[in-house]
Amino acid sequence: MSNPTDSSRKDLVWVEAALAGDQRAYQRLVEKYERALYFHILKLVRNQDVIDDLVQEAFLKAFESLGSYNKTYAFSTWIYRIATNHSIDYLRKKKLSTLSIDEPVGGKESDMSMEITDQSAQTDREIIMKERRMLVHNAVKSLPEKYRMVIRMRHMEEKSYEEIAEELELPLGTVKAHIFRARELLNKYLKDKMSAY
Repeated sequence: MSNPTDSSRKDLVWVEAALAGDQRAYQRLVEKYERALYFHILKLVRNQDVIDDLVQEAFLKAFESLGSYNKTYAFSTWIYRIATNHSIDYLRKKKLSTLSIDEPVGGKESDMSMEITDQSAQTDREIIMKERRMLVHNAVKSLPEKYRMVIRMRHMEEKSYEEIAEELELPLGTVKAHIFRARELLNKYLKDKMSAY
């Protein structure tokens, strides 16, 4: 970024402030890039129901690793790369989880061997998944009630933001803010627990 634009210079100021703990600077970066990232991720994922979540998760990833951001690159380039990688990860996981459902069970030897390999890999995965579920369950339990409720409705009952807002009689913006804050708290809880291992 040999000749930074005014926009990039402003981003750098906000990044420095966010690193120093200024929540408003963090919020300004979110407001500046939220809409652009929404359409960027939509082009990759093409499923409107999950875009809001992916955008917020991309921001969380970005701000968790803000300290490692290389200031010789534009912040916009960096955040777009994180959003792209996160979307690709999401698509890859989605493909993996639907693979066994979509694959026809045939009588061919190759089908059988794939089935057996899958089963043997499953046991370790199940143990890890069980531990993770327990950790996430405890993390959710540690949240204040208002955040716990929206996280449960969003991720366990798979309700849309609009449905949650309607059911809890809250403005849509408040629901989104609660979910965003809840995710921040969950991430902090999980990070603290993981570092204790």
